[in-house]
Amino acid sequence: MKKLRFILNTVLNTLAGVSFIAMVVLTCWQVFTRYVLKNPSTWSEELVSYLFAWASLLGASLITGERGHMNIPVVVDKFGDKTKKLFHCLAEIIGFIFSAAILVYGGIQISQLAMGQTTSSLWGLAVGVFYVVMPVCGVINMIYTILNIIDILNGTTEKEEV
Repeated sequence: MKKLRFILNTVLNTLAGVSFIAMVVLTCWQVFTRYVLKNPSTWSEELVSYLFAWASLLGASLITGERGHMNIPVVVDKFGDKTKKLFHCLAEIIGFIFSAAILVYGGIQISQLAMGQTTSSLWGLAVGVFYVVMPVCGVINMIYTILNIIDILNGTTEKEEV
């Protein structure tokens, strides 16, 4: 279980980091072409917007794995350990359902729908290619929530620092 979590964290950190570096490089290229060459690069602007969405979803998956999403523990902290476990598991189950319904099912639907559209300046690629990250991150979130529930039931009720 720890090995799977480590592999997922490593892959997601790498992808999010590469995406961020690419966004910085492409944004610098945009500035250079716009102000120095006086011929703005349209393809890089469009690619940066897609990379931003990818980095956001990949980062959200990392946070899911760390159980780091925003919560207000004031009420839960007043209960005993068994009730805390129940609430923590319930939060993970809600995250699982959200990931399955919105990210996986909805992501597949929107990806298929967008396969008929092409990008305006990215060599005519199908827009759906860029939406594939939604169901992928949804599946990763579902794996993380299952791992989190197992950890909670084994006695780890605090957020895990990975």
